[in-house]
Amino acid sequence: MALLQLQQVSKSYGEGAARTQVLNNINLTIAEGELVAIVGFSGAGKTTLVSLMAGLILPDQGTIRLRGQPLQGPGPDRGVVFQSYSLLPWMSVRENIALAVEAVHRQKSRSEQAAIVQHYMSMVSLAHAAERRPAELSGGMRQRVAVARALAMQPEILLLDEPLSALDALTRARLQDEIAAIHAQEGKTVLLITNDVDEALLLADRIIPLTPGPGATLGPEFVVTLSRPRDRHTIHHEEQFKTLRRDITNWMLEAGRALEKERNHALQLPALQPRMPGADRPPKAYRQAAVSSNETRYLEFSQVVKSFPTPKGELTVVDGFDMIVRKGEFISLIGHSGCGKSTVLAMAAGLQDVTLGGIVLDGREVYSAGPDRAVVFQSPSLFPWLTARQNVLLGVERVYPHATRAERRDVVEYYLSRVGLGDAMDKSAAELSNGMKQRVGIARAFALSPKLLLLDEPFGMLDSLTRWSLQEVLMEVWSRSQVTTLCVTHDVDEAILLADRVVMMSNGPHARIGRILEVDLPRPRSRAQLLTHPDYYHYREKLLSFLDEYEHGHKGKQEAA
Repeated sequence: MALLQLQQVSKSYGEGAARTQVLNNINLTIAEGELVAIVGFSGAGKTTLVSLMAGLILPDQGTIRLRGQPLQGPGPDRGVVFQSYSLLPWMSVRENIALAVEAVHRQKSRSEQAAIVQHYMSMVSLAHAAERRPAELSGGMRQRVAVARALAMQPEILLLDEPLSALDALTRARLQDEIAAIHAQEGKTVLLITNDVDEALLLADRIIPLTPGPGATLGPEFVVTLSRPRDRHTIHHEEQFKTLRRDITNWMLEAGRALEKERNHALQLPALQPRMPGADRPPKAYRQAAVSSNETRYLEFSQVVKSFPTPKGELTVVDGFDMIVRKGEFISLIGHSGCGKSTVLAMAAGLQDVTLGGIVLDGREVYSAGPDRAVVFQSPSLFPWLTARQNVLLGVERVYPHATRAERRDVVEYYLSRVGLGDAMDKSAAELSNGMKQRVGIARAFALSPKLLLLDEPFGMLDSLTRWSLQEVLMEVWSRSQVTTLCVTHDVDEAILLADRVVMMSNGPHARIGRILEVDLPRPRSRAQLLTHPDYYHYREKLLSFLDEYEHGHKGKQEAA
């Protein structure tokens, strides 16, 4: 039986020439008890779609019906959970949930209302934190409160708008399990908005991609008949999982590429080329700066320890990190939050002191920060009043003091062109999207001709399409420079896609290398090729098994995978 129906729904914002159509001709039917996942990219209109279903905004065209009746506005028959928690900070967990219960279940007695609050607190494992306020809770616990509050209204449909996207991988996995359990126990109809294909496959009965905006519409639906309950650690052995994962990802990649071509055609971008000979390789000044005689022991971590003073005594975060990296090798560091990945990166960058042991780069011990090590963080940290060209030039002028002005210009233009910003070199950083800013950050890092490139979850704040696109940009530019690279990531697929070796770190405190996985996949690599390679799921299983093993704090000796 159809519970919720959208028929030819469209929504625009703005007036006149500035009017933008966000959604175009959305047709969707959700059956009672079904869990439907809508996957899409940032800016595609996913939140607008949820807001329409919640009755928070009205469509310009088309109709939305709940059990055959047109929606006139918001109501308790629809529970909504957004990415932000929207909790009242002066109220406890119990009081935040009770506020919704008292508003919706006014006809019930105080004891009945209290029983509802207690039931849903227990369902999301928050009974022990009933009297805590939001400031005392982790991000995952706050999102549990938001889910419990929505469920306590006992709505006919639960609308989840990327509720887990801001959480770390471990917390996200636990909440995915809780959403699956709630769906199973309550038979609740659920619409889940997500940009994570794996999350959709783990939870949904149907997956429907939303095309990139503006004018986004729904793509083809993919029916998921995998048996329930679904275990994230074994599901990737299922052929249907592999097939659906490949088909959905490829569809989204193609949709993104088509939109990019359309935009480029509409803008009539100039075909800019770096003004230099041999455009397929870095400029001469860059190549001269990258020369080294240390090939096999280019970067060495020798029993590195990092401790921090605390009121309760010294806390050892990293304990005995020991590794040798070849020149030109790409290393991915992976592990649970708090395992010391970023601390290792910060020590290699010279941004944090080494407590014990040492780090040697190209024959010299690392004591402090320097331009021979380029760092790209989640946030690119650009000067907003400077152009993309000027932001990159700042570092180039320091690294190439003897180069001519033309040579420096060549280096800047080469890398900005390589990361797809040939047409935006003279735009200020303030005018750029987050993805474009991160492209400038990548170009700036490579332009320094660093001996070591350090990437600290450089794509962690970006939507899937932008992340996939920038991963390909990174691989393309890296293939020409072959700069030695350490990349911290929590994304298993990203780690495999980029690396020659994946270094898996045990949980902190006293974190160290747990295992090292050699990734023997041909280069150049692409995400589409990765999903069809016969060894890909073998590598993926090894990483997921390690993360599962260390989820509860298991510690073991270093071993090769």
